[in-house]
Order: sequence, then structure tokens, then C-alpha cells
Amino acid sequence: MPSSKQSIALRDPAARSRLWGAVLAVVVLWPLFDGAGVSVSALFDADNLRVIGGFLANFLPPDTSAEFAAYLWQATLETLAIATLGLLLAFVLAVPLSYLATSAVRERASQNPVARAVMTVLRGIPELVWALVFVRVFGLGPAAGVLALGLTYGGMLGKVYAEILESEDGAAARALLRTGSPRALALLYGLLPLASKELVSYTVYRWECAIRASVVMGFVGAGGLGQLMDQAMKMLNGGEACSILLVFVVLVLLADALSGWLRRSLDVPPAARTSAFGVRSVVVLLAVAAGVVASWRLLDMDLGALFTADAASSMGDFVSGFFPPDTSRAWLWQVLVGIWETLAISVVGTLLAAVAGLLLALPKFRAPWNVLLNVLRSVPELVWATITALAVGLGPFAGALALALHTAGVLGRLYAEALENAPSQPAEALRRTGSSRAMAFLYGTLPGAAPQLVAYTLYRWEMNIRMAAILGFVGAGGLGQLLYFKLSLFHYAEASTVIIAMLALSIAVDQASAWLRRSMR
Repeated sequence: MPSSKQSIALRDPAARSRLWGAVLAVVVLWPLFDGAGVSVSALFDADNLRVIGGFLANFLPPDTSAEFAAYLWQATLETLAIATLGLLLAFVLAVPLSYLATSAVRERASQNPVARAVMTVLRGIPELVWALVFVRVFGLGPAAGVLALGLTYGGMLGKVYAEILESEDGAAARALLRTGSPRALALLYGLLPLASKELVSYTVYRWECAIRASVVMGFVGAGGLGQLMDQAMKMLNGGEACSILLVFVVLVLLADALSGWLRRSLDVPPAARTSAFGVRSVVVLLAVAAGVVASWRLLDMDLGALFTADAASSMGDFVSGFFPPDTSRAWLWQVLVGIWETLAISVVGTLLAAVAGLLLALPKFRAPWNVLLNVLRSVPELVWATITALAVGLGPFAGALALALHTAGVLGRLYAEALENAPSQPAEALRRTGSSRAMAFLYGTLPGAAPQLVAYTLYRWEMNIRMAAILGFVGAGGLGQLLYFKLSLFHYAEASTVIIAMLALSIAVDQASAWLRRSMR
């Protein structure tokens, strides 16, 4: 029998720190769970079960009538067109912004603070907020969706483009600078060939994301499948909603497959990429050009109408109504409550998704679980929020559940890849000493994958804070609900305060997430 000292030595040496960490987590998270209105009893409330049961029962069979199929086909093409033209506008904005913002190939390693600030504002305001603003100015239709996507994704693309350029070896570009070449040419011929794969890969990935976003923006009248879904959900027409969801899931999966194929096709060794422009690039550019032309003809947008004197006057009058923001004490207090609810929704939703995603990532036989993960992440958060609001009632708990369902599909896929890539030797060594499979996973596999798992979770939290800020558009609480009400009532000064709060919260979470990632390295 081991002595008392030996038995203590056999225990987990980090047990005490883990215990204190768990206590600290409970102290910090308890108020957040309370702020998110988490109520397990609401999930089993008889009235809520009756409402959601009746709604889900109407989902089957899907609506397959010829008339509705025609509307569905048109909305699907419109969604693709909005995503394509929106990303094109984002690219046009991102290229000069990233050029100005990046410190790559500069005599001094400095960044343009103005360009960085512009990108922060563009990506900090969710595309749904931009869409709602443009719908108020230009009316219902896809033009609002294209402009909204272009602004938000322009900020996102510009930031990532600048970071990609800064991460590459700039020796060749600096050599061109020393020979007298302008900075633009040094970037084009010395740095862009090395970064072209990463730049194109991220742009293709963003097009896939733009398809999901274009559906969400339809909920405020920006056209496409989202607008059709919003009408079906408001009329509780489950058959139409089911058909739209099925089409959307298929559309997202096809876009995901195409995106993955394009990124794999660009997996060429850097030595073989002597120029940023090759045969493959020309083929891709021709395909993109054809898609842009087809999208433009489908949407039939009149750009002239957006830049007339009347449109400029209307925009000026609309924007002037947002200034100065309402800073009255009563309204600021409501905004602070909205900030707390939004933060709680994002944290609780992300944590629930992390737990569910890890459980879904564990099974070795991946096929059925991958299907479930794809379905979860294919349905936009706003659609999930509409469904969860029926299940638990209006409020922040519905938003947290909606975030959890969508994000579980995203994190589950990423977690599965991280666990597969984790070193297998520690777990195998523990198994040979007689440890159970569970203990080998907890103390052998999980520690090796933990840094990647945490990084993925924090990145998703950054994205979820933006989505949590707009889930209130369908009654899921937070800043989004305040903004939707005030814009609907034309109280623009109060809406301006909410938008500023959204931007500040997004920036704060980005900084907090970046600090946490750095501290865990």
C-alpha cells in the first residue's frame, strides 16, 4: 500500500490550480448566464413546446408547388448575385485600404492609422445594420444588400490582406525598392506572388461567408432567400420555410465545396509561383468576370439612381438625423443594459457551442456527425433565433441558443480537425500504462490540441459578438433589439448611440480576444 505522501504524489499536481480556476470561472460566468436569461425550464414549458411543436409540424411536407418553386429559384439566384457583387465592392474597397494600412515594404515599419481606423469602423458595424440603414435610404431591394456587404467585408478583407502581406518575406520587394522601384511595383512584383495563394484563398472563403450573410440581410428587406424566409416565418408557413432552408443548406454546402476546391487548386509551391498572374489566375479571373456580369444583369441595379442629387440629398438628410447621438442619462442606461445583454449572449452562446462542438468532434466515425455539423452551421443565426424564440420565448436566451446551434456546427468541424492533428504519442503512452481511453484523451490528446481549440473558440467569440448585436432584430434581446425599435420609430439620434455602442463593444472584444490569445502562447 502506498504511503500518504506517495498517494498525494499520484494525484494531479495541477488539481489545486484547476479547482481555483473552476471557482473563478463560476464567479465570472454566473452573472453572464443570468444576463443571458438562461432558463432550462423555458425549454420544457408546455406553452412553448406547443408553439414550437405546431410550427415544426408544419415543416413537413416541404412546399413543392410550381409557383413557389419559381419564387425560390429567383431568390436563390438573387442571393448568389448579392454575394458576388457585394464581395466585388468589398474587394474594390479593400485593395487601396490594405495598401495604405500595411507596413510591408516601407522604409519605416509604420502603419497608416487613418486607413486602419476606417477598416475598423467598416467591419465593426454588422452588415445587417448597414443593410437596414440602406433600406431606409434607397428602399427595399438587393442594392441595400450589395452596399452593406461591400462596406463590412471591405473592412474585413482590407485588414486580413494587410496582415497577409506583412507576414510574407519582403526581401525581394525591399530589393526592388533599393533599385528605385515605386512601393506599389515592389509590392506587386516582389511580395504579391508570394502572398497570392493566401489572398485568393481568403477571398474565396469570404465569398462563401457572403452567401450566408446575404440570406441574413434579406430579413430587413435586402432581397434574396432571406426576404423570402422572413415572409414565410412571419406567416408561420412551415412548408415554405422548410423548402427555403433545404435549398439554402444545399447552396451553402455547394459553395463550401467549390470554395474548398478552389483553395486546394491554388496549393502550388511558392517556387512555382513566379508571377502573381499565371494561366490559372487568368481562368479564375474570367470565371469571376462572367459571374459578375451575370449577377449584374440579374439584379439590374441602376447605379445612376444611387448617385443622383436627390439620392445624395436624401442620404445627407438621413445621416444628419444621427447627429448628435442621444446621450441622455435614461437612454445611456438602456444602452448599457443592451451592451450587457449582448455580451452575455455572445459568451453564453460561444460556451454552449464549445461544449456541444467538442462532443460532436469526438466520435471516430465522422460521416453522420459531419452531416449534422454542416446542417447546424449552414442555417444562419438569425433563422435559428426565429426558431428558438418560438421554443423559449422572446429575449436574450433565444439569442444565446441560436448562436450556440450555429457556432456548434462551425467549432465542431474545427475541433475535429484539431484533435486529429494533435500528437498521438502522449495518449498512446498513457494507454500502455493502463489508463482508460477517457483518461488518455483528457491527459494525452486534449492538452496537445488545447491551444488550437482555445484559439478557434476566441476567434468565434469575436464573430459572435457582432452577430449577438443584431439577433435582437427578431426579438432576441441586446443592442439589436434597441436599434431595430429606434430605427422603426425613426428615432435616429438614439439609434446612433446604439450603433456607437455596437462598434465600441466589437473593438473591445477584439482586443480582449487578442490579449487572451497572446497570453496563452
